[in-house]
Amino acid sequence: MGDTPPEGAASDWTVPQRWEQFTAAEHALWDRLYARQTKLLPGRAAPEFLAGLTSLGLGDGGIPDFRRLSERLMRLTGWEVVAVPGLVPEDVFFEHLANRRFVAGNFLRRPEQIDYLEEPDVFHDVFGHVPLLANPVFADYMQAYGEGGLRSMQFGALHKLARLYWYTVEFGLIDTPEGLRIYGAGIVSSKGESLFALDDPSPNRIGFDLRRVLRTRYRIDDYQQAYFVIPSFEALLKTTLETDFAPLYAELEDLADIGPVDILAEDKVIARGTQAYALEAADRAGL
Repeated sequence: MGDTPPEGAASDWTVPQRWEQFTAAEHALWDRLYARQTKLLPGRAAPEFLAGLTSLGLGDGGIPDFRRLSERLMRLTGWEVVAVPGLVPEDVFFEHLANRRFVAGNFLRRPEQIDYLEEPDVFHDVFGHVPLLANPVFADYMQAYGEGGLRSMQFGALHKLARLYWYTVEFGLIDTPEGLRIYGAGIVSSKGESLFALDDPSPNRIGFDLRRVLRTRYRIDDYQQAYFVIPSFEALLKTTLETDFAPLYAELEDLADIGPVDILAEDKVIARGTQAYALEAADRAGL
């Protein structure tokens, strides 16, 4: 990815959403995706996520207009949603987060991609990420992550910090009085992974530990082999704000990475997975 914004984008990589240019078919596909996921998520998604869906009116019909969505979000937590043409450079992404702006792709998947697409689209970005930005604690965590991301680039530790985003913001689980719930955007926006992350015996589910997460590799090509479980959003924010990451990055430089399937003696294992899904997928691929 180059560092120069594409044609039509501002210097911060944002573009006008041009909501009026989405077609009736695209709005209908959003509604189809929305209905499918919201039918599945009660009893599975974190209560804070479900509350955000309601308070932001994401089910009002069709792809949300970012201007109206940002007005609602700004009143709740001071965040806004801005459109970008696709993936943006890391420093641009962190700068937006640090200033309470969430970047969202300005395109919607095609009907034949309803279950999977490689690059995040407006459904993943808005349905998956934005509801939790209506929660003040999680909204503060995302800002803190953006500020930490800008600092991490000074230490050559971006690959470490990316794992924190992956295992919380994208694929995090949370412990609640009613049991484990999903909150990561990559899970809540996916029909298959919404079921897999909680119900399947295959993946490991491990209590969240910051050092452990920063050392753990992840996979981008299939369902996760491990999920990390936070006790609360307050605990996640507290850990992030109270940790001095500079010496932590230095400490981790001398430690080997941990594979996504590995379990350590000191792990708090909530569920030891069979890894059957990953093994079967590898067999099908001839690996």
